[in-house]
Amino acid sequence: MTHAQNTLPVLEAKGVTVKFGGLTAVNDVSIAVPAGKIIGLIGPNGAGKSTLFSVLSGLRRPNAGQVFIGGGDVTKAAPQQRAGLGMARTFQHPELFSGLTIRDHVTLAYRIARTSRRVWTDMWTAGGFRRPSKVETERVDLIINNLNLSAIQHRPAMGLPLGLARLVELARSFAREPQFLLLDEASSGLDQTETDELVAVLKQTVATRGVSLLMVEHDVEMVLGMADYVYVLDFGILIAEGTPQEIRDNPKVRAAYLGEHIDEVPAPGPHAVGASA
Repeated sequence: MTHAQNTLPVLEAKGVTVKFGGLTAVNDVSIAVPAGKIIGLIGPNGAGKSTLFSVLSGLRRPNAGQVFIGGGDVTKAAPQQRAGLGMARTFQHPELFSGLTIRDHVTLAYRIARTSRRVWTDMWTAGGFRRPSKVETERVDLIINNLNLSAIQHRPAMGLPLGLARLVELARSFAREPQFLLLDEASSGLDQTETDELVAVLKQTVATRGVSLLMVEHDVEMVLGMADYVYVLDFGILIAEGTPQEIRDNPKVRAAYLGEHIDEVPAPGPHAVGASA
């Protein structure tokens, strides 16, 4: 694959097959996520995107094929082990602690990635969170500022609108300083303004931190407007891969989407991450 020829992928799947009884949900699929790139994974409902995502994140083992992180085989590794190797992920439905503030969530994620044994002491003793170090304070401040959460950082997570909850989940993921981030329907339920803000944050993070993104998305326009490379699944089969423009021009993709007019999505502007990464 042209986008991965010169760099060892941070995440790679080779020949992944997943079966549920007599149904083949994913059939011999291979994808690669290079360092510092945004990769899209799209397809109609029931295409196998979520199943493949579960295999990549360690929630499901494939019937055949392998998953690699940085060239090492992690096919049998649990999600926690993969996290230790640089993986972070978001979920389609954000799961936050209602009793913690937005800043608490980011702080907690930062500490889990570094001193997990102390975290539980922080949470369950009467003293609450221990005093942060200067480095921790600066890092948490930076993440919160980058996601435009400064003004509400002390607000409890309970009752947050979906758009804000997704930003908190992203902030929590970034606090772990991952090598790559798996985004599961990150724009689901967001309005256009919230989606635009999310795209800006993701582009900035890739450009400034070098994090790789793998996006499983129903929002085709969003993916084709920001991804460097895109994979398309249909009925568990990889029917196309290539640059956003190649995907727009692919007749198999247009047929799979049955009138979603992928070929009419505007090309990304000169400020897309792929142009500078």
